[in-house]
Amino acid sequence: MPAIIEINSQRRTPKYQQIVNSVTKAIREGRFKMGDRIFSINELSSECSLSRDTVQKAYDLLEKEKVIEAVKGKGFYINRTDVLARYRVLLIFNKLSNYKTVIYDSFVRAIGSNGSVELRIHHSNARVLEEILKNNRCEYDHYVVMPHFYEQTAAAREILNKLPREKLLFLDKDMCFSHWQCRGVFQDFENDIRNALISGLDALRKYNKLVYVHPTMTPHPTEIKKGFKRFCSEFGFREEIIKEVSPVHDVRRGEVYVVIEESDLANVIKNCRRKNLRVGHDIGIISYNETPIKSMLLDGITVISTDHARMGDVAARMIMDRKNERIKIPFRLILRNSL
Repeated sequence: MPAIIEINSQRRTPKYQQIVNSVTKAIREGRFKMGDRIFSINELSSECSLSRDTVQKAYDLLEKEKVIEAVKGKGFYINRTDVLARYRVLLIFNKLSNYKTVIYDSFVRAIGSNGSVELRIHHSNARVLEEILKNNRCEYDHYVVMPHFYEQTAAAREILNKLPREKLLFLDKDMCFSHWQCRGVFQDFENDIRNALISGLDALRKYNKLVYVHPTMTPHPTEIKKGFKRFCSEFGFREEIIKEVSPVHDVRRGEVYVVIEESDLANVIKNCRRKNLRVGHDIGIISYNETPIKSMLLDGITVISTDHARMGDVAARMIMDRKNERIKIPFRLILRNSL
C-alpha cells in the first residue's frame, strides 16, 4: 500500500498535499476502489517517515471532500471514486520571496484537491527555464510562469513560444509576443509605482527629495525605475536612484526612501537612529510589499503593495474555469506613520 503514496521531499509541494494528490491519483487509476481500506494515520506516518500532523491534515482534506470516510474502530475507507479530473500545474517562479510565497500558498489553496501543483525556480536564467521545460514537457496541463528574465527576455520569449498557448499563463509580470497575447495575472510595475506615489502626494510634499533603492544583487524590474523617475519629473521632486543602503549611509533630513529589500529598510532605520532623525518627520520611508511586521514597526511602515493572495487565487481560478483573460492586479499605497 505505501508505494501508492508518492512523497518527494525535494518538491516544493507541501507533503500533506502530496498525500492528497497520491490518493486521488490512485483512485483515478483504479488502484483504489469504492470501499477499499486505506492506511491508518499511524501506518502512513511510520511507513513514509511523516509526522502524524501532516497525515492528519491530508486526511482532513480528503474527508472534507468526502473522498474518504472514517469508520470508528476500523480505519479509513474510500467513500467516492468520482474524483474530478485533476489539473496538473507546473509553477515556474524566478525566485522565492515573502510575497511570492503568499502567491504560491494562495494558488495551491485555490486549486485544492482539484489539481496537483509542482514548483520550480528558473533564477531569471533562460537556459534553466529551457531545461525545466525539456524535463517536464507533456507532463502538465498548465505552465504558470513568472517571466522575470531581464537581460535574457528575448531568449526566454523564444523558449516559452514553443508551449501550446492554451497551457501557458503568465503570473506577476507580463510578457509580450509579436503575434499573440498570453493570458495572465500580473502587475504593471511602471504605472503601479507612479500611481501609488500620486495617491500619497500630499504626504510626500513635506519632503524635498525621493531616493529609490534599486538592488542589483538580485534583479528587479527596471520598469519600477521608469515609473519612479516619471513621477518625480511630473511633480517636481528631486530624485536619486541608488543600489543599496549601507549601515553607514548618509541619510539626510527631507529625504524619502523607497525600498524593496528588507535589508535596505533595516539600514535606513538604523541610519536614522544613528543621526537622531525621526522617521515620518525628518525622513520618510516607503517599503515595497506588505507584511504583518510592517504594520507594527515604528508604529507603521508605509507600503506600496498589490494583493498577492488575490493574484494567486485569480490565476488558479482562471485555470479551473478555463478562462483566457489578462488581469492586472492593482497596486495601492497603504499610508502609515513612516511617511
